Amino acid sequence: MTSFDTSPPLNVWRAMLALSVVFVMLATTGWTAMRTHREPTALQHSLDKWEHGTLRGLHLPDPEAAPARLTRFFASLTSHERDRLAHRYSLAVGNMNGAPAKLRYRANRIALGQAREVERERMHDSRISRAGQQDAGQRMERYEALMRPGRHILAFDPAGSGRVAEVFGSLTKADRISVVVPGVDTDLLTFQRTYRRYSAPVGMAKALYAAERAERPSTRTAVIAWADYTAPDGLGVDAATGLRAEEGAVRLNALLRGLPGRAPVSMFCHSYGSVVCGVAAQGMPDRVSDLAVAASPGMRAASASRLGTSARVWAMRDASDWVQDVPYLELGGLGHGADPVSSAFGARVLSAHDAQGHSGYFQPGTDSLRNLAHVGVGAYDAVTCAREDDACRADLPRTTTAGRA
Repeated sequence: MTSFDTSPPLNVWRAMLALSVVFVMLATTGWTAMRTHREPTALQHSLDKWEHGTLRGLHLPDPEAAPARLTRFFASLTSHERDRLAHRYSLAVGNMNGAPAKLRYRANRIALGQAREVERERMHDSRISRAGQQDAGQRMERYEALMRPGRHILAFDPAGSGRVAEVFGSLTKADRISVVVPGVDTDLLTFQRTYRRYSAPVGMAKALYAAERAERPSTRTAVIAWADYTAPDGLGVDAATGLRAEEGAVRLNALLRGLPGRAPVSMFCHSYGSVVCGVAAQGMPDRVSDLAVAASPGMRAASASRLGTSARVWAMRDASDWVQDVPYLELGGLGHGADPVSSAFGARVLSAHDAQGHSGYFQPGTDSLRNLAHVGVGAYDAVTCAREDDACRADLPRTTTAGRA
């Protein structure tokens, strides 16, 4: 695999062979050599403070408690008390599933401001290399962009390459919620792009949000650009195995269990993001009605029925996408299994006409984006199947005039 927004490697098979050699070496020497000791992160420090904190003379609840319990806790507080917690434990509250969405936005704005000042100091720290100072400047600019008025940051962690999630629309008022899960090379600095904007999480989510609103103006929608996991970095052993997907799946299901309301949720998973969704599928809450993958290298399952989800499973791949040349197999942890667009897999295969390669599925004006938007608002009778038999529309619920299924 390679970056979700770059050209394919010249010889994918050769790359996979090289990865298999690396995998064998790692299996022989052990994974522990890849691990290094890490100091506590700013998020962990905030969580530690929360765990020792009090309010009204009482201990605060476990930050890892069930989202429903945390929701009840925050609902019992006054507005002043909620704001006090957001300021005192900004990163903890900003990443706490079960906390009110608006409070998380507020807490993450505070945390972003604090992280911006850290990077401002690093820019002028003579002990840091020139490259390090430039990196600090880039991160500071990204934090400032995320803090702009109107942006709703649902999760933020500055550690390492960084993690972030952003909401478009209102989560609390939405009739339907969509979650976009991107692939490799996703981090804070690549979360949003000016060049090839629809290959980055923000561009994907904004394009989907606009397409959903155009498809069903009467249906209130919300779209989450979810880059709140540590994605593989380019073509390497992480991209060829499920390690990052397994870690990401835990975080993804924690998000889904903490979403407010009861609106149906649709998943839109691109490239390695489809591996994350495939691993997470079995643990997804029942409110997830649809699971759609684009440009998938596999979902670490032999068939859609083996994913362990009641959600409808959709798949698409453009004819020019290089990912079709990746071996669809899984051997000793290497590779991601069966091809989701194959007839044997059993997914509902959608048209991706005009997607133009591996990174064009969310490009406005494409069949792929239109089809994803149809799924997102439950307009199943409007989807275009990739095959002439229209099998992808079989046994689907009827669409109401309000756009709900």
